[in-house]
Amino acid sequence: MGKIRVLIADDNSFIREGMKIILNSFGDFEVLATVCDGKEAVDYCRSHEVDVALLDVRMPNMNGVEAVRALTAETAVKPLILTTFDDDEFIVDAVRYGAKGYLLKNTDPERIRDAIRSVYNGQSVLQDEVLDKIKSTLIPDRKPAASQAGEPPIDRSLFTDRELDIMALIAKGLSNKEISKRLFISEGTTANYITSVLNKTGLEHRTQIAIYYLTGSTGGDRPSE
Repeated sequence: MGKIRVLIADDNSFIREGMKIILNSFGDFEVLATVCDGKEAVDYCRSHEVDVALLDVRMPNMNGVEAVRALTAETAVKPLILTTFDDDEFIVDAVRYGAKGYLLKNTDPERIRDAIRSVYNGQSVLQDEVLDKIKSTLIPDRKPAASQAGEPPIDRSLFTDRELDIMALIAKGLSNKEISKRLFISEGTTANYITSVLNKTGLEHRTQIAIYYLTGSTGGDRPSE
């Protein structure tokens, strides 16, 4: 298999070059370019074959969330948000617009490596710290929807009991393999249930399922296909 082609976008040159050195040290990545804002990232990806774009949230000219939206609409690039900030609105918006994951910059290099590999292979990544942030800040704003103690703020009648079980485990950050082991079902069966949930909700990937399960929001303002 060829190397995973990566673009790094960050307005901090120290972060850009440091991330480039880290990724190149693993051997299975090729950092095609480093750019300093979202507009440069989008322009580069329009004219080059990039697999995964690491995007800072706060950048001049075009921020990471806006870049995610443009990249998802115009290219096949898989965007991965990488930032020191844990602003709630950025987390939700980035995922709504097509980000395949959200990592904090203080993450261990090995976890960043694994996250890029996961995103490249079609999976989504949302760190426990980010999920905890969503739980602690977004759910209280939706108390009427979650009036029953312990109940997620979603319409449970839309889903089977097994689908609800799987959604809960996704929201806890478990992988398909871990879910399958926990529920004593095959990974293929787990994937089928996830596909069913995606079809029922109109969501696009498992990270959005996690946010939906925790907040009750499907992100109705997501751009149309």
